[in-house]
Amino acid sequence: MSTPSWHAEHWARLQARRQRDALPHALLLCGPRGLGKREFLRRFVRGLLCQHPQEGDACGACRSCLLFDAGTHPDYVALSYGLRKDGVQRQDIVVDQIRELSARLATASQFGGWQIASIDPADAMNTAAANALLKTLEEPASQTMLILLADAPWRMPATIRSRCQCIDFQLPRYEPSVAWLQQVGVQDAEMALAAASGNPGLARIWAEEGSLAQRQDVRKDLTALASGRGDAMAMSKRWLDDAPEQRLWFAAQAVADEMRARATAQSAPLSSTLDGEALMAWYEAANRTREALRGPLRGDLLLLELLGRWR
Repeated sequence: MSTPSWHAEHWARLQARRQRDALPHALLLCGPRGLGKREFLRRFVRGLLCQHPQEGDACGACRSCLLFDAGTHPDYVALSYGLRKDGVQRQDIVVDQIRELSARLATASQFGGWQIASIDPADAMNTAAANALLKTLEEPASQTMLILLADAPWRMPATIRSRCQCIDFQLPRYEPSVAWLQQVGVQDAEMALAAASGNPGLARIWAEEGSLAQRQDVRKDLTALASGRGDAMAMSKRWLDDAPEQRLWFAAQAVADEMRARATAQSAPLSSTLDGEALMAWYEAANRTREALRGPLRGDLLLLELLGRWR
């Protein structure tokens, strides 16, 4: 996979700090999903642990690289969702995981270099876990680095964010995004980029998964509901069974297009009878519903309420 052009500035800045022996003890890699934060993390950690790095990149042949590629490097630990006692994956990162991680970072490096740990997604830490991590951030051991990854960093406490060097991955400009999508083989790169609201990584993921067809399905559903031909209950069940968060993304995007069309006196694509204020309220409700689907509330009822309001 080619390295995205929007990584270059972040990479150069980190390598300059490495040459000055001024790397931070805590990094926060944040930004929208799909921009390659995890690939950036892997490349950076692999090069940092490598015994013979070349301009920050790993050689790929030393013992450290071989261990890292095998997932058995003793000086690197990756923390994510754990399992409950019944074997079901948790939906958050809990305090016991952070305490175990802190104890690991307090030990000496087996290779005599960095001890590195990553937490992904860091915005999934519950309150107790975040409080436990704060102590580790305030009192870092020598030659240790903690790297947090978050698609939604605003869910993390400000006390955590303020103690990390932030690397914020932002949406790149249109031209390099289209060029990169074409380079990695995405057909109709411009349409895919529009569907992903300018996020090239998300556009690539959806194109590879065949998910872009859902964009048209969602618009057809909303148009049918607006004209009284659709069944909100059947539609909510169908959405819930097939990528509901993604469908809500496309729904909000379609309503935004509807509002723009009205503002420029063009034909409204969804033919909604809602006025401008109601359209904005529905757009905001769709985004709130997408967030609420992560919680304990019943998804079918959330979607039914939202679609009922549209009709």
